[in-house]
Amino acid sequence: MRWTALLLAIFAAAAVAADVGEVKVVKGSAYLERGAERIAVRAGMPVQQSDKVVTGADGTVGITFSDNSLLSIGPESRFAIDHYVFDSTTHAGRFDSTLSRGTVAVVSGKIVKQSPEAMKIRTPSSIMGVRGTEFIVKVDEPKK
Repeated sequence: MRWTALLLAIFAAAAVAADVGEVKVVKGSAYLERGAERIAVRAGMPVQQSDKVVTGADGTVGITFSDNSLLSIGPESRFAIDHYVFDSTTHAGRFDSTLSRGTVAVVSGKIVKQSPEAMKIRTPSSIMGVRGTEFIVKVDEPKK
């Protein structure tokens, strides 16, 4: 019984740390926050659920997710992958993210084609449910 629980815990930990996409393009300064780590973003590196992508004033990052969703994160942005699940057989899944500041341009993939309500982007002032295939979200700095 203990071995079964141990194996389940190992598989659950592996599933949480699974790669959900890949960085395809990086220009300028950008880093990824993964737990307590701060990692310089480079083309070809995997992204995981719970990663946060932060770009500098000259930074942009392009990511392709496993469902073929394409994200382009603009300069001075902070984008978090809150929850990502995708079944490559049924194309069912869920993609929840947060844009705290900056811009993100999206071409949605198979998750949205299967379930139009399955993709959401949170901002400091709203939650956007995605039903289209191409869109841009911009979050300005709050006025003081």
